[in-house]
Amino acid sequence: MWQQIQGGLQSCQRGEGYRSPGTYDNDIQDNEPMGSERMEMRKRQMSVQQESAAVVTAPAQQDQAAPANQRGSNACCFCWCCCCSCSWNEDREDRSLHGSYDAKTEGNGDCEDSPKPTLEEVRTWGQSFDKLMACPVGRNAFRQFLRTEFSEENMLFWLACEEFSMESNNSAIEEKARLIYEDYVSILSPKEVSLDSHVREVINKNMLEPTCHTFDDAQLQIYTLMQRDSYPRYMNSQVYKNLLNSLSEQSPES
Repeated sequence: MWQQIQGGLQSCQRGEGYRSPGTYDNDIQDNEPMGSERMEMRKRQMSVQQESAAVVTAPAQQDQAAPANQRGSNACCFCWCCCCSCSWNEDREDRSLHGSYDAKTEGNGDCEDSPKPTLEEVRTWGQSFDKLMACPVGRNAFRQFLRTEFSEENMLFWLACEEFSMESNNSAIEEKARLIYEDYVSILSPKEVSLDSHVREVINKNMLEPTCHTFDDAQLQIYTLMQRDSYPRYMNSQVYKNLLNSLSEQSPES
């Protein structure tokens, strides 16, 4: 009897009203199957959600992979246009397989391996820049000096243009013109030479149909830059003076 009274008080506190003792037993029995049914329904919902997520994720992964495969198709038609979608920046590894002019000029890329100049040759270098550039040993010595001034690309560009101007094969002209442009003219190149806007505009027009004279204006401008800027510093440098003095001491005339 006391248990029934306690049950009635608890029901009143929960707002359920008085219920007979048999009712509580029925509730307990009814709740047990309802709980198991809810668990089963929850498992089914989770499995359905997982299947739906798998279906949605697969197309998304395919869409992400597609742009990587289509990257080459977005490249512009001219590699020298320097636009952001150009294949120049995306295909550096492919282009490196075709080589560069760096290792071709003056036999190899090492200035230090050139023959030792004679006293007469070194003296003629001081007479004019033309005589210095006409001498292979003088070009190598001057190139070594430019390397210390971080302007070796000027000599490399001039040598590449000099070799290019003697090319007669049309297919080779087109390929070499592209390499020279990418190595020394493109604003994306770390070895870009200093050219004014007018010369760059002329080169861009010439690159539509390259010839052996495509870089004539640019080569002359870089030659003049070295003559007016770097050559006087080389003549007054300690490097040139030491070379001249050491050869003078070794000369039988002294």
